[in-house]
Amino acid sequence: MSGPFGAVLFDRDGTLVVDVPYNGDPAKVVPMPGAKEALDRLRAAGLRLGVVTNQSGLARGRFTAAQMAAVHRRVDELLGPFETWQVCPHDDTAGCDCRKPAPGMVLAAAAALGVEPGRCAVVGDIGRDMEAALAAGATGILVPTAVTRPAEIAAAPHRAADLSAAADLLLQRQELLKPAWRPEPPGAVLAVRSDSAGDVLVTGPAIRALAAGAGRVVLLCGPRGRAAAELLPGVDEIVEWRLPWIDPEPGPVDAADMHGLTERLRRAGADEAVIFTSFHQSALPLALLLRMAGITRITAISDDYPGSLLDVRHRVPDDLPEAERARSVAAAAGFALPESDDGRLRVTVPARPRGDYLVVHPGASCAARSCPPENLRRIVAALADDGHRVVVTGGPGERHLAAHVAGDVAVDPGPMSLPDLAALIAGARGLIVANTGPAHLAAAVGTPVISLYAPTVPYHRWGPYRVPAVRLGDAAAACRDTRATRCPIPGHPCLSGITPDDIRIAVRRLGVTVPHPNHDEVAA
Repeated sequence: MSGPFGAVLFDRDGTLVVDVPYNGDPAKVVPMPGAKEALDRLRAAGLRLGVVTNQSGLARGRFTAAQMAAVHRRVDELLGPFETWQVCPHDDTAGCDCRKPAPGMVLAAAAALGVEPGRCAVVGDIGRDMEAALAAGATGILVPTAVTRPAEIAAAPHRAADLSAAADLLLQRQELLKPAWRPEPPGAVLAVRSDSAGDVLVTGPAIRALAAGAGRVVLLCGPRGRAAAELLPGVDEIVEWRLPWIDPEPGPVDAADMHGLTERLRRAGADEAVIFTSFHQSALPLALLLRMAGITRITAISDDYPGSLLDVRHRVPDDLPEAERARSVAAAAGFALPESDDGRLRVTVPARPRGDYLVVHPGASCAARSCPPENLRRIVAALADDGHRVVVTGGPGERHLAAHVAGDVAVDPGPMSLPDLAALIAGARGLIVANTGPAHLAAAVGTPVISLYAPTVPYHRWGPYRVPAVRLGDAAAACRDTRATRCPIPGHPCLSGITPDDIRIAVRRLGVTVPHPNHDEVAA
């Protein structure tokens, strides 16, 4: 698999060509600055190109289908041919599945191009383009113009100043996942991700890349990530160890404990290691221990001078999703996913048929990311009142929270293991959750996510990866990018404004309908 993208889909007016309202005249078609050069670079890189455009002027009688076709022919003449044109001819009153922000045109374009929606990028100039991309599981790149609202800019997963910069971003992400030359494949490689369950899950595609090029993969993880590690394909052995410079509740650094870790790693038999870290962590303390354990080749991201601690010192841009950040480290070490692997998050869980129910997970790993319980209780009640079956889950320390949010209208199945939670989410029509581990679990089993996202950490890094999603919450709130664990703003405004009607709209956008009354009940 050469990169994260197979196709790029463009909005028409304001993105590819200057916006002329209700244009039916080919003579008025003017390309945006740099459009032709940017498109030619993407075509030369092997990316397939298409257009997804709302054209309500057809429904309003402002131009004819023949006039619109003439405009599109002129766009092709000026900018080079596009392999698919997807047009919504409806206005806002139609309630159709194709008009952006609905994902219909993105899904149709992906199908026409033979590319999974998750391997599509959508480039547009307004929030509707970005929302349609997310709802299809694609990547959105906003190229703002004078009509783009500040709130749309704040909520955009990725931004570029113009089409040339958007092409730069796409091609850079493609290039970062191309494997470097490496020595002979190792018999065993050590992968390191000593973080929470969500961190381990997003590292899964990178670990599969290691497994494709090594005889055996040993994963070093912490106790918070062990259960997720056990679900990952490609892991042959797990070494669980609490690292005091990463653990959120660290004990003292103990020399005997560190010696025990190095001896355990010697017994694991790996002579090469790839260290996966989050953007706020240093790989160098662990690299020193790995050298002491006899590891002869180490790859990691490092902004600090590593001396002889690293054989491959990797650098990445700030706007990579965490799953691709991890894959880029594996690629720097010379490992790549096979062509048959689509690069999505993936876990091994018991098979469960898709059911007609929604899952609500009210907990979060820290208070700053959690939606107020009273909001969620009202949301659950509203969904139940609409006829949806709702299951409310919670971790071991969240039983009272789950029971409160469920009230007397939803199923509360009680404490669940991570495999059982994965199976429950895999069978659901959608998951409503904050930016926390279960969102990544949903991405790993292909379940759409309504993401109640506090902007304390960037959405483009930590939002659900390549799964249909709707993002709710104030993306421009004052807590943005603070990494706060407790909300610093009175009233928790980034999430407290989410209403049941917001959820209803999100549910419909993801194509979730009220189940038939004769459908079997959820087996919880």
